[in-house]
Amino acid sequence: MAKARSRTAARKIKDRWRAKNWYNVLAPPSFDNVTIADTLTDNPESLINRVTGVSLQDLTNDFRKSHITIFFKVSKVEETNAHTQFSGHSLTSDYLRRMIRRRRSKIEGVYDVTTRDGAVLRVKPFATTDKRIQNSQRKVVREAMKKTITDSAKTNTLSEFVKDILDGRVGSDIYKNCKKLYPVKRVEIYKTEVISQPTIMIEDKKPKKKEEKPEEEKIEPEKKEKKVKKEEKKTEEKKEPEKKEDVKEKPPKKEETKKAAPKKKVEKPAKKEVKKEKKTTAKKATKKTTKAKTTTKKKTTTAKKKPTKK
Repeated sequence: MAKARSRTAARKIKDRWRAKNWYNVLAPPSFDNVTIADTLTDNPESLINRVTGVSLQDLTNDFRKSHITIFFKVSKVEETNAHTQFSGHSLTSDYLRRMIRRRRSKIEGVYDVTTRDGAVLRVKPFATTDKRIQNSQRKVVREAMKKTITDSAKTNTLSEFVKDILDGRVGSDIYKNCKKLYPVKRVEIYKTEVISQPTIMIEDKKPKKKEEKPEEEKIEPEKKEKKVKKEEKKTEEKKEPEKKEDVKEKPPKKEETKKAAPKKKVEKPAKKEVKKEKKTTAKKATKKTTKAKTTTKKKTTTAKKKPTKK
């Protein structure tokens, strides 16, 4: 009897696996609704509040951000898709160990911040220095960190603030503000936790640009109409000088008469005769020069012969 009961229990366990279905876990719209993972469940309500961790390298295909892990919590299920919300992020332990060394001070802080859309976040930054510093200096650096984080959270929504943290913009702002007080070597936000989700619906900056596009499209046809009108005016201006040229082309009779008149042709041979006369005068001049040379040669020869007679 005991063996039969164990067999029936084993069959019931196998039937549970057959009843389960696969569900795709999708990232929030701020991360382009990328599929993060696949999960099995027999009841879709049991998926709610499940947390999955993903490396930022898998979402953005950027190997420089492999040390960041993001956590998403399932909020609702539709058909075979499980939609998630951002619940926090953290840096890997090996990345943190690389930045912390001997004879250096590490300054940490924990701050609860509210964003522009009403979300509450717990932010945990830390900074490192080249040398050990005093407690008074640590206090000044913590105050600067708190001020920059609260200011950036008030002016941004949850998705915008998270992107600034992951891209390192908040850390660079803290570094600039702390540099005036004490030279900090490195600033990182190593952990964030979402205490409460946003309560106010505020659209991000990106969709606003998409809404402005139709206005640009309305302006473009007006510009095209203006261009068409300008082109028509140019074509009309081009046609008018062509008509004037046609009017000017009517009196080619004078040119024909000039070509028909053989006066210019008669004058050409006269020029040739002048050239021939010039050539003849040049030849006569050359002959005279040759005769003069011969006479000079004869005189020189006679002058040489006279001293021999003596």
